[in-house]
Amino acid sequence: MDSTDKEIIIGTRGSKLALWQANYVQAELAKQGVTATLKIIKTKGDNIQHLSFDKIEGKGFFTREIEDALLRGDVDVAVHSMKDLPTESPEGLCITAVSYRADPADWLIIRQASFDDSQLLKFKKEAIIGTSSARRKAQMLDFRPDIQLEDIRGNVPTRLKKLADGNFDAILLAAAGLTRLELDLSGFQVVRLNPKEFVPAPAQGVLAFQTRIENKATRRIFKHLHNEKVAGSTNVERKILQLTQGGCHTPLGAYCEQDSSGNFHVWASRAETWDGAVRYAHLSSSTHHGMAERIIGDLG
Repeated sequence: MDSTDKEIIIGTRGSKLALWQANYVQAELAKQGVTATLKIIKTKGDNIQHLSFDKIEGKGFFTREIEDALLRGDVDVAVHSMKDLPTESPEGLCITAVSYRADPADWLIIRQASFDDSQLLKFKKEAIIGTSSARRKAQMLDFRPDIQLEDIRGNVPTRLKKLADGNFDAILLAAAGLTRLELDLSGFQVVRLNPKEFVPAPAQGVLAFQTRIENKATRRIFKHLHNEKVAGSTNVERKILQLTQGGCHTPLGAYCEQDSSGNFHVWASRAETWDGAVRYAHLSSSTHHGMAERIIGDLG
């Protein structure tokens, strides 16, 4: 299976967004003359739809089953949303490459009837906001303590349908998924939340390509898809996550960008619990070395 003479098998979840990501990789490989097929794998996060993320035990509940298939040799590469991927790969696996970065921001999708231009974030008072992310809950409460929060699960189109049906006044979703799927949002009001103020999940908007360490032939192919500048920023963000020993349960945001002069700028947010006080920090440096440690110190 480790020879590139055979077609590469891509392991992926079966959601529309995951399939978009896997098809994107398949098309990029085709440009190199490499044939690839998709193998859909259901994960713990896909199978458990009635619980919010903070009630599902363990880490990597959108990645573990795909990693297991990779270790068995059932697939040659796993394509992940990098924000779902734990900071440490299982023994024998590595992140071979990372993609370009789509818009890292969260978008607030608001029902027309709940839109209020006079209010902060443009939705009515005491609105019902749908999200299952502890990070989004904490920051949203920090901006608008009057809101009611309700968990929402399902893929992106399912969540939008729940919003359209009136179950929520607004929902929070990653801009990257919405733009990649090219979904029609014309029936809603959309507010982009500045990632320097409403801080996204570490590595939001980036894809990670994971392989077996020993599979050098596949790793060489994926080096052609690697975005070095994006890797520099996501390394800082994921280091912050690693230092806090956080996962999808943790109300932590981290966003890093590099300017045209090569300087690094990082914004972070942290709360102890989804309904706890949020602390924010911002740091700029000519080097990324030590940035994660310093911003964790600033967050307290």
